[in-house]
Amino acid sequence: MRILVVGNGAREDALSWRLSRSESCDALFAAPGNAGTASRGTNWAIPATDGKSLLARALEERIDLVVLGPETAIAAGVGDRFRDAKIPTFGPNRAPGRLESSKIFAKRFMERHGIPTAKSRVVHSLAHAEKALADWRGGCVVKADGLAAGKGVVVAPDAERALAVLRDWYGTGGVPGGGSDVLLEEKLEGRELSVFALGDGKRFTIVGAACDYKRAGDGDTGPNTGGMGAYSPPAGFPDDLERLVAERVLEPVARGLAGENERFVGVLYCGLMWTAAGPSVIEFNVRFGDPETQVLMPRVRGDFAKLLRGAADGALDASVATFDGDPCVGVVLATPDYPRTSSPLRDLGADVSLGDAGVAFWGASNARDGVVDAGGGRVLTVTAQGADLERARANAYRAVDVLARRMGAGVSLSYRSDIALDR
Repeated sequence: MRILVVGNGAREDALSWRLSRSESCDALFAAPGNAGTASRGTNWAIPATDGKSLLARALEERIDLVVLGPETAIAAGVGDRFRDAKIPTFGPNRAPGRLESSKIFAKRFMERHGIPTAKSRVVHSLAHAEKALADWRGGCVVKADGLAAGKGVVVAPDAERALAVLRDWYGTGGVPGGGSDVLLEEKLEGRELSVFALGDGKRFTIVGAACDYKRAGDGDTGPNTGGMGAYSPPAGFPDDLERLVAERVLEPVARGLAGENERFVGVLYCGLMWTAAGPSVIEFNVRFGDPETQVLMPRVRGDFAKLLRGAADGALDASVATFDGDPCVGVVLATPDYPRTSSPLRDLGADVSLGDAGVAFWGASNARDGVVDAGGGRVLTVTAQGADLERARANAYRAVDVLARRMGAGVSLSYRSDIALDR
């Protein structure tokens, strides 16, 4: 197959690496791609959301499979364009993609179909929010309705601090992602994990799971981010985890989508809180997560490209690839001011994409004349495997130390030191 990966982040770096190692992959392309994808194939200088240009180039290059990486491409209807042109595509159309692009749509979908999730209220203005929070008890999770690149969720310990966030959003700050709709949720207690299920338009099949870390600082302190690290497989959860998620979450989602005449092809990321009553959905994403993808891909065994093509064709065969390799731990390195601001970095050092056996550096960087540059925010994910989770964690942090010595002069990156420590 000639395969196109849409996107340019560390997630797409990891996806392209795994796809390139599939027996069924003959040629690999990425749009717009990064330094990692360029080392395995050909980058196209086309934005991930420019469906018209992507389709025209894909037809010229005789692409056999499109893999959609970022949520922005899905929300822009890129998948719709490719499917209309009869090009097999892994990644949903825009309509079912609202499970991620609209927090309010997803919440109402879950309520309609009996999927366990936190109680919530929807507000459209500061006055509306003040009224909704007047009798609020306990913690409050404030969620912007639209896509906000991981910056649209604030976990407030009480109604007073939730209201302070909303005063900022409805004042000079603006609601992240635009618009005026905000979801207020009760704060659930338990442990978080992410479960990934592939959909072929008829059913969902669980293929992997991970635990990720959203807060910027150690001990889950600081602001919410797009993710500061992850590990896979999860540890310390019930043995029947997959069965419970399938029965209580995935089967109702599949029935609900079918009942609403929506066909979902792609990966459904179930962000869950494991409570005393079992799984409760925090959020749905409609693509592979970042940084979870970076710890899932090293664990894949088999023909990953064939697995995704089967889903795209509506005939998923889960036996062609499995997620059962050694445990993997990933640590995200970010600019010191992330997520408050994101300053581009120059000259990270020419060797940042090189790793020892079992170690990988995934990044959203670009290389020119031997110099590696990166945008601000989350710059790299360092991953490592080990015979068990403890050794994988030790290998990952050892690689972080080595990487710090390789980087260009004056480059300073921050990271959490407690990834996979609280399992």
